[in-house]
Amino acid sequence: MIWNNHIYFVRNMYGYFFMRKCRRFYKILQRIDRNKAARGVGIAMLTLCLLAAAFPRNCNGQILTHQNLVQKETRQIETRQIETRQIETRQIETKQIETKQKGVAQEGQTQKVELPESELYSKACALIDGESGRLLYGKNELDGMANASTTKIMTCILALESGMCDEAVTVTANAAAQPKVHLGMRENEQFYLKDLLYGLMLESYNDCAVAIAEHVSGSVEEFVKLMNEKAEKLGCEDTHFVTPNGLDGEDEEGEHHTTAYDLCLIMRYCAWESDASEEFLALTQTKNYSFCDLEGQSFSVYNHNSFLDMMDTAITGKTGFTSKAGYCYVAAVEDGQRKYCIALLACGWPDNKNYKWEDAKKLFAYGCDYYHLYQAEESALDLLPIEVGSGVKTGTLEEWGKRSSLKLYVDNGPEDMLFLKADWDDAMIQKEFVNHVALPVEEGDVLGKIYYRIGGEILYSYDICAAEEIKEWNFPAFLRALWQEFTLASQSEM
Repeated sequence: MIWNNHIYFVRNMYGYFFMRKCRRFYKILQRIDRNKAARGVGIAMLTLCLLAAAFPRNCNGQILTHQNLVQKETRQIETRQIETRQIETRQIETKQIETKQKGVAQEGQTQKVELPESELYSKACALIDGESGRLLYGKNELDGMANASTTKIMTCILALESGMCDEAVTVTANAAAQPKVHLGMRENEQFYLKDLLYGLMLESYNDCAVAIAEHVSGSVEEFVKLMNEKAEKLGCEDTHFVTPNGLDGEDEEGEHHTTAYDLCLIMRYCAWESDASEEFLALTQTKNYSFCDLEGQSFSVYNHNSFLDMMDTAITGKTGFTSKAGYCYVAAVEDGQRKYCIALLACGWPDNKNYKWEDAKKLFAYGCDYYHLYQAEESALDLLPIEVGSGVKTGTLEEWGKRSSLKLYVDNGPEDMLFLKADWDDAMIQKEFVNHVALPVEEGDVLGKIYYRIGGEILYSYDICAAEEIKEWNFPAFLRALWQEFTLASQSEM
């Protein structure tokens, strides 16, 4: 009698259709003695209560969507994480891997040493870490100014990357008409592009720049677009090129200009980051070079970058001058594993041609004296799992009502996180997580960011991603888990 009452109750609750869907469970119950069956039905009735509590109804009697419940639970959990973990900042352990010290630097120097602007002739200058791009010293480094023939480092690297070095260049009337300093090429004369690059970088020939630009892109205007696109990709924020040779020019978007900091970023790319960097360095380190046009007329060019002989650590550089820009210079240095770039703008006018060498020495000496190479410890990339509410991994009832632990990883993290740091700089790591983790979570989903800061400035940033999948609990998933639990229980009873 008790058994029949239970069956009648179940049929009234779920209807005949549900009973047909669950006939397998019905048959299993029939095989079990009445006491065990009564316990099973008791469990089922308890489950109905749990379902009612787990999936509440709104005022219209409809079951609330699980998505809303998941979002509510997740917001609560993530709010707690905001208070304790969302922005996690701590000092990271670093080790100095470059021990060479020069000049007046004292070990353990905690007070910042300034290089007085009055000691530099340049109206604007910058010194950056060639590894990370971080600004180490600046004087009006963000002011847009004319930069003369230092422009040609961009022209050169784009030509090298074009893969056209072995092609023959036919000189146009426009190229042949460029003012001094020039090679003196004639219209329709032909040269190999590679040879013109030596004229461009060693002698700073203006006609070589235009001939190269027209051959690579078809016109100066199209090549200049390529220059500006590359500058933007490199992170330059106030650079606008109008000419490929750096002669003063203006178009509808403004005058030809850059900043000392932007120019450093371009040199950093040319010296170390481009696929053509090795060719760029070999070309700009050449002392002299001889070549012929395709008719056999010979030419010789000589390197005018005297700084290569002033510092044994200098690896490349380019000078420049116009009456508007004054003397300009951009260069790169490697001191052991340390990399530095400098840029000088408006560093004197005629009769002060050597000011740029003095400023270059002072800036590089400042960098080498006080900034040394460090590497973050491997533990800086360690990430603890986070908890996500109403998530499911295995789909069993054991997970119901519990929070799932989600493993994380850093996407495209560096193998060796190297940077230049002075003793007065703090090295910090900051982890930020999203306010709301929406279920389901797929492996690889971006859940936050990790930042590495030196002296308060962000050097590196990477995505924090989910290392595994977490599904969401919903009504069908709950029934599947419940059915699996009953099936296992029934099999163990038989």
